[in-house]
Amino acid sequence: MTSPTRWAGVPLTDRRTERRALLVDAGFRLFGDEGESAVSVRSVCRECGLNTRYFYESFADVDDLLGAVYDQVSAELAEVVAAAIEAAEDTVRGRTRAGIAAVLGFSSADPRRGRVLFTEARANPVLAERRAAAQELLRQGVLTEGGRLTPESDPIAAAVGAAIFTGAMAELAQQWLTGSLGDDLDAVIDHAIALIL
Repeated sequence: MTSPTRWAGVPLTDRRTERRALLVDAGFRLFGDEGESAVSVRSVCRECGLNTRYFYESFADVDDLLGAVYDQVSAELAEVVAAAIEAAEDTVRGRTRAGIAAVLGFSSADPRRGRVLFTEARANPVLAERRAAAQELLRQGVLTEGGRLTPESDPIAAAVGAAIFTGAMAELAQQWLTGSLGDDLDAVIDHAIALIL
């Protein structure tokens, strides 16, 4: 556990922020490696070397921690996708390809990320709610992007396309992470683009 001098001289707000980050990182490692059943107050505190009292300084319960883990990984993914799309050729094909590649690449670069975002999030009610909110943000983003790149498109057709794309991306990521689509990321993206566009 932490030594009494570990936080000496560190302002209270900074101490709490650092401890919260340690707990979230520990939760990510346990959750990502072994699933929800491996995450408890004691296991998380043991993983990061904190006394259990510090857990309740930041989180009401394990679900609260898991929500924070999901939020952190989701925010990291959003940054990666936004950067990839921004750097891509300014066409529907170029930006769609960059977005798909970013999602699949981010998720498989560290399989724990994919487990948090796409696998475990299906079963846990707290995470399922966050996953639904993240998918809605993706759907809105697809609509906005599609409207910018193809302003003449029919609004109903655009809404249907955005809904299909959003659901398909979640399943595509899940299948990619299980290995059922092989190991050639470029080929998977090419097939996805052909079907989507």
